[in-house]
Amino acid sequence: MAVRTRTVGWSTGLTGLLVAVALVSATVGPVSVPLSTVARAALNAVGVPTGVSVGSGTVALFGASATVPVPDLSYTYLFSFPVDATSETIVRRIRLPRIALAATVGFALAAAGTVMQGFFRNPMADPSIIGVSSGAAVGAVATIALSFSGPYALQTAAFVGAVVSAFAVYLIATEGGRTPTATLLLAGVAIQTLLGAVVSYLLLRAGESLEQALYWLMGGLLRNAVWTDVAVTVPVAAVCFGVLLAYGRDLNVLLLGEADAHTLGIEVERTKRILLAVSSVVTAAAVAVAGSIGFVGLVVPHVMRLLVGPDHRILLPTSAVAGGAFLVATDTVARSGGVEVPVGIVTAALGAPFFLYLLRTREVHSL
Repeated sequence: MAVRTRTVGWSTGLTGLLVAVALVSATVGPVSVPLSTVARAALNAVGVPTGVSVGSGTVALFGASATVPVPDLSYTYLFSFPVDATSETIVRRIRLPRIALAATVGFALAAAGTVMQGFFRNPMADPSIIGVSSGAAVGAVATIALSFSGPYALQTAAFVGAVVSAFAVYLIATEGGRTPTATLLLAGVAIQTLLGAVVSYLLLRAGESLEQALYWLMGGLLRNAVWTDVAVTVPVAAVCFGVLLAYGRDLNVLLLGEADAHTLGIEVERTKRILLAVSSVVTAAAVAVAGSIGFVGLVVPHVMRLLVGPDHRILLPTSAVAGGAFLVATDTVARSGGVEVPVGIVTAALGAPFFLYLLRTREVHSL
């Protein structure tokens, strides 16, 4: 079967699974909402941006504050099905933003994890391997511990921390225009350890903000999701995914080794820089709005590799969509008990046993 046919077939099926999981997830909560009502309310939420206005927000640091302009999108909605006001508010204003953000974050982390595993030719690689998550943690925890507030202050600090740490690792590992993969991997481990120490120190200094910082570190930001978070994250994830998908064939060739890839016409160093930069940005965007969520970028690509094979032209899009469905499902589990827990706890509880399973199979030794 042709690659394109298999890609479209698997991606369509997984997208249907993602929609089904999202609709079922929206029925779950303290107030049960029928599936048919959820479907109508979800269609009512489908809109297209038609304008931009500028509002205002307040930035505060160490007791000083200032007013800054904040852009605000306006939308035109395509459907208007009859739904009672209470259900409409619950589904459209509370549950759907969280579900849409979880799907986007899972999509981004799984796509980045697939690329990292191919890039490093290491089945244990995930988006945090070059210090992206640790850098985001430093930015976010510093913002919380120092009581810095403002529009998107936490998300901005996490994004900047993630990008800066990724490029610091790249610069440390690069010499003479070459970036050996093994050096990059070791530099990432060293930076992760260093930044972990910084986060530990900031937690000691967090005081009454300690619980908020711990929630961020366990992926607890999804509970505060709003449509604005989705509107900011989706374009970044979509553009980065498009770039990564364009390099699917190059990733396949890189698995043969850098010398063979160069012989087959791949500009190895340029391709590595692009893959590293784009994977770092899409991971940073996801972590900035959701907090640190582990195992999605590690486990989902392995599961999909078992189902669709190692060809990145198929593996990358299917892993991304499956990652979205996986995170929506795990977030539903996280909020369906008597006490809500951060989704990072659920993904770790499911991911760790699977990780140990991989250690006992041949899949951990080959891609």
